Amino acid sequence: MTEMVIVKSKIKEIVSQSGEGINAVAGDFADVLNEKVNVLIKEACNRAKGNKRSTVMAKDL
Repeated sequence: MTEMVIVKSKIKEIVSQSGEGINAVAGDFADVLNEKVNVLIKEACNRAKGNKRSTVMAKDL
């Protein structure tokens, strides 16, 4: 399992404030979201490295 980079309480807060009438978050949602975020970060790092930069930027997403 990768290190957690998201905050579970913030996910619940955003979901409840979405205005969609959804008030619950499944237990595995945060884990799957975290995996996707980690993949995005790794891909962004690879793109920055490919462009010979040592800084990850928004455009790398």
